[in-house]
Amino acid sequence: MPAETPKTGTEQMIRLLTSLTACFWAALSAPGVADDLSALARLEAEGSAVIDTAEGTEVTLALTQPVPWRLFTVDGPPRLVLDFRSITQFADVAVTSTLASGPDIGLSADGWSRLVFALSEPAAVGTAAMARRDDGGALVSLRLHPTDAATFRETARVLPEAAGAERQGDKSRPVVVLDPGHGGIDPGAEAGGLNEKTLMLAFARELEETIIRGGLFDVALTRDADEFVPLETRISRARAAGADVFLSLHADELPEGAGAASGITVYTLAETASDAASRRLAERHDKNDLLTGVSATGPGDEIALVLMDIARTDTTPRSAALAATLKSAFRAEDLALVGRPLRSAAFSVLKAADFPSALIELGFLSSEKDRARLTDPVWRQAAVRAIEAALVQWALDDAAQAPLRRR
Repeated sequence: MPAETPKTGTEQMIRLLTSLTACFWAALSAPGVADDLSALARLEAEGSAVIDTAEGTEVTLALTQPVPWRLFTVDGPPRLVLDFRSITQFADVAVTSTLASGPDIGLSADGWSRLVFALSEPAAVGTAAMARRDDGGALVSLRLHPTDAATFRETARVLPEAAGAERQGDKSRPVVVLDPGHGGIDPGAEAGGLNEKTLMLAFARELEETIIRGGLFDVALTRDADEFVPLETRISRARAAGADVFLSLHADELPEGAGAASGITVYTLAETASDAASRRLAERHDKNDLLTGVSATGPGDEIALVLMDIARTDTTPRSAALAATLKSAFRAEDLALVGRPLRSAAFSVLKAADFPSALIELGFLSSEKDRARLTDPVWRQAAVRAIEAALVQWALDDAAQAPLRRR
């Protein structure tokens, strides 16, 4: 039998990346593994590092659980790219290397969580693997060593555009716009010494900080102070911020004699309300604008209305998917929901046709239980985690559906 021809550096690199891909898909199909790889993970600072050793540069990433992953290199300039499906929160990675720096964090064009390490010179991936830890987490380990520029170029890929780059110009991360309800002369619901406008602004700031720390989204607020912002202005501010998704935050109250209710509700837009209570709630939200002399409706423009209806054929199902994902995330955090948590009504603040939106009623100030929850830092952090996780999962699903949508 003829001796095997020695493999070139390029062939070895291609074989490694091919083998890694095959092992990844084999892992997905292994008994009992697919379910473990279906949820969201977090990148942990402890156990994550990039260091230079005598054998090469070692990259180690500690995850709270195994997830599907992939890696490749990119030229011009040289970079190492690792994608995960998906990481909901990133911690700082200690990098003490002359070869690799970073990472930059974002979403890939197809919705995977992405880490990009800049390389000071072309480098090849010598080994790469994901191992399970005893505590249920996972450890991604790979080793890099310098290679020649020609070999690197032959194995490197063209980096796809970041999610939303075509519409947003040079913006690499999707923008989440948070809309704290009410403000200024409009306090919103009031009960038990609390008012809605103050609670929602505080919650929005906590949520903003967590999402920004996660590194996957940029965040903007429709108001960051105790000011009155008309409903149409909220939409205008969201659009000016380049909104990819819009979340309006509220904590309403039931009028006296309307019965008792407690828990979280998620609303989407509908011309016909899903129930009488939702209709009354939407009317109260619009009434607050009317009482201050601001009309939520302007002069009719039939052409604009038709174009908005066309745009909503795309955004309406995306909003529905967002609401369903939020509901699932709240349940995963064991947060109390109302009996029928997904509802719809003609909320003016949800009427933007160019980005998906949902309105979250985090509870009822008329409920003693909900007042206690809304003022409990532990409960608020659980709600923040749920919303952040829902945004990540929704962004992944939405990116996967993008090729099927209207162009």
